[in-house]
Parts: sequence; structure tokens; C-alpha cells
Amino acid sequence: MSILIDRSTRVLVQGITGREGQFHTARMLEYGTQVVAGMTPGKGGQEILGVPVFDTVRDAVRETGANASVIFVPARQDAADAILEAADAGLPLVVCISDGVPINDMVRVASFLRHTNTRLIGPNCPGLLTAGQCKIGIIPGDIVTPGPVGIVSRSGTLTYEIIDSLTREGMGQTTCVGIGGDPVLGSRFIDVLPLFEADPTTKAVVMVGEIGGSDEEQAAEYIQQMSTPVIGFISGRTAPPGKRMGHAGAIVSGGKGTAQAKVAALAAARVPVPDSTSEIPALVRQALSRA
Repeated sequence: MSILIDRSTRVLVQGITGREGQFHTARMLEYGTQVVAGMTPGKGGQEILGVPVFDTVRDAVRETGANASVIFVPARQDAADAILEAADAGLPLVVCISDGVPINDMVRVASFLRHTNTRLIGPNCPGLLTAGQCKIGIIPGDIVTPGPVGIVSRSGTLTYEIIDSLTREGMGQTTCVGIGGDPVLGSRFIDVLPLFEADPTTKAVVMVGEIGGSDEEQAAEYIQQMSTPVIGFISGRTAPPGKRMGHAGAIVSGGKGTAQAKVAALAAARVPVPDSTSEIPALVRQALSRA
């Protein structure tokens, strides 16, 4: 099994005619993902990589039965409006890869999504991948292998590093979810962890957080109720006070969002938090041996 996506998922690519859209559509098709439609206003009737292109999301959904969307629309070209259009068309899953979406736009999107049944992953994220079944976004498929470990992460680069290290140690993955590191996100740890908890094939979860915000502390409260073991990691532990590190959400202010506070919250929930990513495979192996 898996969470969120599997081999039956039918994917629509918004922004398929752009450079990034075309490149990553090809990678998703190579992985075996059912990319059934593309969408770019004014480009309807074309084909990209054998995929039909439509002028609107509603047209694409009606004609192809797409049930998930991935957005490669640049922020300056209304990525936020692309999310709203996908949700308005009733898509249950929308994945926004675009970075640089203004916070005010995402506040507007978040308010709208509360009145829909759409789950948003992102923005500014690498997407998600269910091993051996479906890839939506930019996670490299060649480092992933099927297995019992779920991954949810705020950091794209660390996601790849940890997936690769687990694969090399013979521990494959169920689903890998990159939620993104912006201040306003469609899905947070607290939204994804229950899905792994309910998945009988996920025997352990790696949660990768970073400084800034309070998502990890909220997740720690939920983890105390979980039967599935969780291994944590917090990046930015050596960041100077007040330093912004990479992601827009990785800002420590007013003494909140520090690495120390996050590690302490996870430790209170009996979640091991190593100092280095190189320690994660051994901790996962220990968790699997007790599962």
C-alpha cells in the first residue's frame, strides 16, 4: 500500500508547455506515472510528449478523469491562481512545485482550500513519490526502492539524501512526501503523519524538520499517540540566533522555532533525533526490528 498516490493516480500537469513542465513530465512518464493531461491556457489541442493539452483544468478533468494535479507554473505567472483553479475543478490532490509564491497569495489560497475537499502539497516542494508506483514532482526516481519506511520532510535536498542512504542500506520506502519549507503550506507534518499511521505497510517514519515555525512541536504531540515509530531530524541546529536558513519558513524569531525547542519536544515524545543524517539508517533499522 501507500499514501496519497499509487499506480492508479491520473495526473494533470499545469504548465506542461513550459521548460520545467516538459522536463519533469518526461521524468514522471519514465517512472511509470499515468500523466493523462496537460494544461496551459491558449495551448489547448496540442500534445506534449504524447499527452493532450487543454485550456482549462475543468476541461482536462472532464475529458481524462485526472484526479491529481502538479503545478509547474512560475510564481510570477500566478501559481496561486493555478492552485485555486485545480481546487475549484474538484481535484482531491494538488501538488505545487513552484517556489516564490507570495505569502499573501498563499493566505488567500489557504482560506479557499478550507472550503474544499482538496489536499495541497507545497508550494516550494519536491512533491511526492510512492516507490515503484507513481511520482508526482521532482524527487529522483532512481534513488527510491519499495519498502516499509515513510518519509515526510520540509527539506527537498535532505529528502533525497535520506532516501538514498536508506536505499543503500537495504531499507526501501512506501511513500516519500516533501511538504516544502514556506511559512504557509497546504499540508504540514500533522496532516501527513496520520496517513502513515493508518497505512499497514509503513512500519517506520522519518520526519525531517528544520528551524523556524512550530510544526515539529505540534507533530511531537501527535506522535505520542502513534503506534508507528518515528525517527526525527532537525536541520539548522548550528544556525546563529535570528539567522534565516534557506527556506522562507526557516526563520527563528522571538525565541520560538529554535532547533533546541524542536529537539526537546521530539525527545519528550520519545522520538530519537540524531545529530547527523548518517545516523538515520541505523535508527530506522532498530525501529523496524521492533515493529
